[in-house]
Amino acid sequence: MAKTQLSYKCTECGWQAAKWVGRCGECQAWGTVVEVTAETGILRAVKPIAPSAARAARPVTEVETGTSEYWPTGITEFDRVLGGGIVPGAAILLSGEPGVGKSTLLLEVAARSAALGQTVLYVTAEESVAQVRMRAERTGAMVPTLYLAAETDLATVLGQIEALDPALVIIDSVQTISSANVDGLAGGVSQVREVASALVRVTKDRAVPIILVGHVTKDGTIAGPRLLEHLVDVVCYFEGDRQTALRFVRAHKNRFGPTDEVGCFEMTGDGIAPVPDPSGLFLSRGSEVSGTCVTVAMEGRRALPVEVQALVVPTKAPQPRRVVSGVDSARVAMLLAVLERRCKFPMTEFDVYVSTVGGIRIVEPAADLAIALAIASAVKDISLPHTIAAFGEVSLAGEIRPVPAAKQRASEAQRLGFSRPLDDTAKQLRTAIQQAFGT
Repeated sequence: MAKTQLSYKCTECGWQAAKWVGRCGECQAWGTVVEVTAETGILRAVKPIAPSAARAARPVTEVETGTSEYWPTGITEFDRVLGGGIVPGAAILLSGEPGVGKSTLLLEVAARSAALGQTVLYVTAEESVAQVRMRAERTGAMVPTLYLAAETDLATVLGQIEALDPALVIIDSVQTISSANVDGLAGGVSQVREVASALVRVTKDRAVPIILVGHVTKDGTIAGPRLLEHLVDVVCYFEGDRQTALRFVRAHKNRFGPTDEVGCFEMTGDGIAPVPDPSGLFLSRGSEVSGTCVTVAMEGRRALPVEVQALVVPTKAPQPRRVVSGVDSARVAMLLAVLERRCKFPMTEFDVYVSTVGGIRIVEPAADLAIALAIASAVKDISLPHTIAAFGEVSLAGEIRPVPAAKQRASEAQRLGFSRPLDDTAKQLRTAIQQAFGT
């Protein structure tokens, strides 16, 4: 009889150890070392099995191509991120920070899908059905074909799916459901792997799409093993700042569509609402004032006009203040140095404050030109015309360099009434400033 020995293996990188440790010695991940059983002795070769005619390998030119049939959820921004809608049998993982609105969004998705005549099962493992009903009443999600269940046992959840035979299943969340066949607490590596594998297997066998809510760690990654992201077909992140009402859904993995689409939502008192044209969120509607300039930022494949505001205050302090909000402080410091050295602006005599409208954050270099023009406008105390929108990267030499998607940015600016877009056609920053102020 072969002797059985215990060993321990990391589920992330495969590192093995003779005894259990809390942290992997190879990838330094915590809680990923699990117990495995291996038989010692002579390894025997696996006996090959002849495939059937239906499963035999075929040339790629003879493989039939099929198109996935999408059915819309009723929320256009969510469908945009998914590539057109939900595919039958797809496993979707939605993750985000606590309190950002994941449950509110998915309850709206469930209600819209149920309103289209679909039977939807919403399984909550973190709340009671009474709590979910209260939120449904507040958001207007009271649809008869939307079924609620509060379960934390995997076998019971699978029984609910078997009995109801829904067209869509939502699990909130995968880290709070456990299986009696696996040791460990809910949320552990082994439990999350077993629960996700079982749910995805049922999804593929029954061709029922399922949406899993995933928790995130303190560094923003999805909690649990990386196998969770490999098992599902779509991985989406729900992002947003609690201080603002704006929310974004981004697809980091999508087997049925692009991964560069972004869905824009706004949190309201009645729930969450899609924002098909978010340009009004980032533009002020006041009169012309100095220190403001509009740029066109790219969120995925979507062009968003954003207003950048700058305020300069004379100071006699040896170290002037530099305060930013929504932009990169390092790039603002670089632009101030370029303005002083290349354009002869005395920036060391001013405290500088730079911010964006609407709470959006811009990290791409394409906003350099708009930030520089806003600061120059504040220094000169001359307002820019409302017809100007600027985008371009500013180098240390004072040159304006090309940016990606310049035609799309210019087209969006012209659509919104900005008839004088400034981009990389102005080769020098000083020329762009003179052109902007008409001097």
